Amino acid sequence: MQTKYGSYQEQSRRTYSDIKTDDPIVYPTLGLVNEAGEVAGKIKKIFRDRNGEITEADRQALKDELGDVLWYLTQICTNLGLTLEEVAEANLDKLFSRQARGVIGGDGDKR
Repeated sequence: MQTKYGSYQEQSRRTYSDIKTDDPIVYPTLGLVNEAGEVAGKIKKIFRDRNGEITEADRQALKDELGDVLWYLTQICTNLGLTLEEVAEANLDKLFSRQARGVIGGDGDKR
């Protein structure tokens, strides 16, 4: 993914510091779950407090949190030697295959 700074994956890595854990994907995985929870919490409050009406301030706050989700996801991909593009392409391949076979809904990874 290209940004005004160049490749997001390459540029975001400049802000990464290796936190000492047993494995390099532990810290960004925990960060991803934490940030995803913050996104969910903001959305929950929008529905709880304002019947789902998303304001411009909400959009901006969600954009910030989604950026954090993207950053952690990117660091996991980088630590695994994957690019965001190949992860996105594999996901689309999977979804289009499911759609073509009529199993886009339902349960299970291997449908």
